[in-house]
Amino acid sequence: MFMHNKRLQYTVRVSEPNPRLACMIMEQFGGADGELAAAMRYFTQGLGEDDMGRKDMLLDIATEELSHLEVVGSIVTMLNKGLKAQLAEGQMKEAELYLMVGASGTTAKESILFGGAPALCDSAGVPWTAAYVDSRGEPTVDLRSNIAAEARAKIVYERLINITDDPGVKDALGFLMTREIAHQKSFEKALYAIEHNFPTGKLPGVEKFASMYVNTSQGEGDANGPWNSGDEWDRVDDLEEVMPADGGDGTATVKLAAKDMKVVAKMGERTLSDPASDPTTGADIGAGPGAGRTKNGDMGGAANINEAPAQAEAAARKKTSKAKSR
Repeated sequence: MFMHNKRLQYTVRVSEPNPRLACMIMEQFGGADGELAAAMRYFTQGLGEDDMGRKDMLLDIATEELSHLEVVGSIVTMLNKGLKAQLAEGQMKEAELYLMVGASGTTAKESILFGGAPALCDSAGVPWTAAYVDSRGEPTVDLRSNIAAEARAKIVYERLINITDDPGVKDALGFLMTREIAHQKSFEKALYAIEHNFPTGKLPGVEKFASMYVNTSQGEGDANGPWNSGDEWDRVDDLEEVMPADGGDGTATVKLAAKDMKVVAKMGERTLSDPASDPTTGADIGAGPGAGRTKNGDMGGAANINEAPAQAEAAARKKTSKAKSR
């Protein structure tokens, strides 16, 4: 059961309306790394959690994220106060109001459809979606995802703080950013409280592949570090050593029943390509400048793209000449 306390978790003091800033802050209201996405992520994880300690933590943080949604929405509302009133009352001339909305930098959806009020959209007006919630129902997976989500949200708050000089907005955003740090710490502690938290899941990896590093991007810029070299790694620079990794012939096979084999053979026979044929195709017939080499032996009417304008001009002169002769 939920109960709403009308006081915000953090006081919102906005110096003056700024619809453009409000539009940007909408990213943390209904965006992929915003507060609604965080709340829904942790609520659904908490409801499905069997460990009572993690369940309590997830529901605590989920509820707090809803309070952060309220803070962000209040900031957006205060920043849009003047715009919302002008749109609602229509006291300005049409042209002035049009210019005001355009100059504000808000999306048409934010200004016209929602009237400047906070809506479940991101800064570009894209509606919120449950696809932002990427829980998998496995604590070692979800906690790592939560840690990354809090880190991403912190960076977004940093960028929002950097683009405003409103001290009250900076203060509130700084509080929200700092809570992302605290939540990340909680998720880190919960993850490492699970004794065997890596690799994720129950099944062990195949031992001979678990420490193999394959240097598949080779050339200038190759670098060594603890992520690909040292005692923990069996580094492979010659790809022929591990191609294919299982020691097989590297082909794909399947065992088919006799009746399926006959059908597959018939299909192969019907769709067989004749490498000796060289049919005239639509590309040959309709080739024009820039078509490359075609069956008629030219370059689609021009040896290269630079010749095409000259040929077109010559054709035009020829056509004009014929018209005059008539």
